[in-house]
Amino acid sequence: MSDVDGIERARLLYERAVFGGDASALAEADRALDAVEADLAIARGRIVHARYLATREEDPSEPALFERAAELYRALGDGRGEGEALFWTGTYLQVVHEDFPGSVEPLRRSYELASGAGDDLTRSYAARHLGFAEAVAGRIDAARELLEESVRLRRELGFTPGVAAGVLALGELAARTGDPEEARRRADEAESIASDCGAEGILRWVEQFRADWL
Repeated sequence: MSDVDGIERARLLYERAVFGGDASALAEADRALDAVEADLAIARGRIVHARYLATREEDPSEPALFERAAELYRALGDGRGEGEALFWTGTYLQVVHEDFPGSVEPLRRSYELASGAGDDLTRSYAARHLGFAEAVAGRIDAARELLEESVRLRRELGFTPGVAAGVLALGELAARTGDPEEARRRADEAESIASDCGAEGILRWVEQFRADWL
């Protein structure tokens, strides 16, 4: 059900309660609107996060939006939605506050819920950021395995810009662990993929990576 459908459903349930005398319709209306609110919270939170990436100025509303979405999805029994919201909670901790240890619990739960719901896109994101946390903790083999899983899932989904970003992350891991040849190969691969799909943002990441590491 789309958000527009959810709002219309709530209107019809209101009429059923008021004009039809069926007070039991109100609980169903609440659920319909909770689903709309959850979708809106996560959508707004993503925009807030993107704005942070552009400006590096934190908006204190960001974590509350993702937490509210997770709470509502959990109450609705929507594991897919809860998994996505928890991914963003973990990403907020990791990216905005560089709290890698604190990000692991929501990211692991996100991974579990996404796996159970068959949401391979969210699973790919959770695996990617769990990989970053493993790398920071010095567990390089585990980090590489998670980053490779993320790339594999994205290839299967046809999410080409995400594949380019994932390949570049593997290049960064190689550079940090003293393998410049592998880092260079991964950077070239990421650049080729990003060029083919017009992912200009990823191309800028590749350029910055080369300037910093190669």
